[in-house]
Amino acid sequence: MGIQPTNEWLDEDFNQPVLICERFIKEFNEKDPKKIYTYLKSFGMYRPTNGALRIFGLLKEKNVWAIINRLYQKYRQKWKGPEVNIYIFPVFQPGQLLFGKGSTNKSGVSFHDRIFLFVGDYKDEKELEALFVHEYHHVCRIRKQGRDVSQFTLLDSIILEGLAELEVKKICGEEYLAEWCHFYSDENIEIFMKKYIEPNLTLKKNDELHDALLFGVGKYPKLLGYACGYYLVRNAYKENYFSTITSFTIPGKYFITKTEKR
Repeated sequence: MGIQPTNEWLDEDFNQPVLICERFIKEFNEKDPKKIYTYLKSFGMYRPTNGALRIFGLLKEKNVWAIINRLYQKYRQKWKGPEVNIYIFPVFQPGQLLFGKGSTNKSGVSFHDRIFLFVGDYKDEKELEALFVHEYHHVCRIRKQGRDVSQFTLLDSIILEGLAELEVKKICGEEYLAEWCHFYSDENIEIFMKKYIEPNLTLKKNDELHDALLFGVGKYPKLLGYACGYYLVRNAYKENYFSTITSFTIPGKYFITKTEKR
C-alpha cells in the first residue's frame, strides 16, 4: 500500500497507458484494461502526447511522488486514516474532462482502497495538498460510511464532494477551492436544489440520472451536484462547527435538515 511506482511504469511504458492499466486490473475487478483507461481518462488521466511527456518530466523534476508521500503520511496520521494505494500520472490538459474545463493542472478520482491523482505543471505545492486533501477525505468518509460506493445515493455523493472541498478551504484556504465552488450564486443554488436535486436525493449511483445531476450533463448546469453539495456543507458548517473526524461519519440527511430549517 502507499505510493505506487507509476514514475517507473511511465518510464517504461509511457506510450502504452493501457499496458500500464494492466498493473492494477485486479483492483477494478475488470478483465479489459482498455475500459479502465477509458474510465480514468474521463477524470483526467494523460494521453501519450508530447505535451504529456513534458509534464511527466516536470513532475519528476519536482519529485511529486515524494511530496505526495509526505502528504499521505501526514494526513493518514492526523486523520487516523486507512492505508491506500496511490497512483500518480500526468494530467490531460487540452480538451474537455468531466469537470468541464478546457485546461486543468490537477484532477483525481478515489475509491475505498485507492486514489488516482492526475497532476500538471503547478506553481504552488499547496495545489498538490488541496488535491490530496480532497481525495483522501473521500477515502476516509467512504470507509466510515460502511457502504460500497455503488450503494451511494445522490445525497451521499453531493455531500461527499462538499465535505471534501470544505476541508480544502479549512486547510489550504479559500484561494485553493475548486472553481465549481464559485460557479453559481446562493440564489441560483437554491433554485437548482428545489428543481433538480431535492426530488432526486434517493437516486442510487447505478441510475444514469445520478451522474447526470452530479456532474451536470446535458441540460443540467455544469457540476450541479458538486456545487449544491458544497453549498449545503458550507451553510451547515457556518451554523454548527463540526470536526474533520466528525465529517467522516455525519449522515448526509443532516445537511438537508439544516437547509430545510433555514
